[in-house]
Amino acid sequence: MTFELVVIGGGNMGAALVGGLLDGGVVARPDLAIVEPDEARRGVLAEMFPDVTVADAIPGCEAAVLAVKPQTIATVAAEAAAAGATRLLSVAAGVTTSVMTGAAGPGVAVVRAMPNTPALVGLGVSAIAGAEGSGDDDLDWAETILGAVGIVVRVAESQLDAVTGLTGSGPAYVFLVAEALIDAGVLAGLPRATVEPMVGQLLAGSAALLQRDGDAAGLRAKVTSPGGTTAAGLRVLEERATRAALIDAVQAATERSRELGA
Repeated sequence: MTFELVVIGGGNMGAALVGGLLDGGVVARPDLAIVEPDEARRGVLAEMFPDVTVADAIPGCEAAVLAVKPQTIATVAAEAAAAGATRLLSVAAGVTTSVMTGAAGPGVAVVRAMPNTPALVGLGVSAIAGAEGSGDDDLDWAETILGAVGIVVRVAESQLDAVTGLTGSGPAYVFLVAEALIDAGVLAGLPRATVEPMVGQLLAGSAALLQRDGDAAGLRAKVTSPGGTTAAGLRVLEERATRAALIDAVQAATERSRELGA
């Protein structure tokens, strides 16, 4: 049997993609397979996705998503191509399309992606870039796959390191802010059990406003009355160079991504 799509790697990201694809009706259960070498994890995946084939080796397939560790990507790309895949989508950080096309050989379209962990709840941001020789139809295909777990943007491959530094690493920056706000609430006298859901809703609600209006500076200004409490808090953040620290963090993560991919 030849599957329409095989997801190679049943970890968190691979499982998130499978769930999104099934929930969105992008691929039918009989046409989808998951490849996972760990026996215990295969059992978990079989329970998560009834009627989806879970295998320990790559079966015949038309296309494959490579959701494995970067150091194994070249080997897995070659194996997927040998199994019949004519399209490959890699979500491994730092591995260039040239490495994958070299491993897969001629006649295989390769798309490289940088997703982020909110894909686990269907709210991810993914950027995609096609290898030389990949066409718009290949990018359309990759966008359909990743669109099942969030939004997708198309960039040049040279820009993927910047995407990694911004949205790939970005959830950790947000979680650090959440940690600090929770600690601040506790320090101000609120019980931690009360503060944690408050901060979660604060971030979710603020994000929803930003998605609706798309104007971060304008939204900040609306909350900030002259001489008010918010202005006092923002003054401290600006004095402590919080804005500059976040910009420097993204730049540092971007540079580290370049180093890892070199």
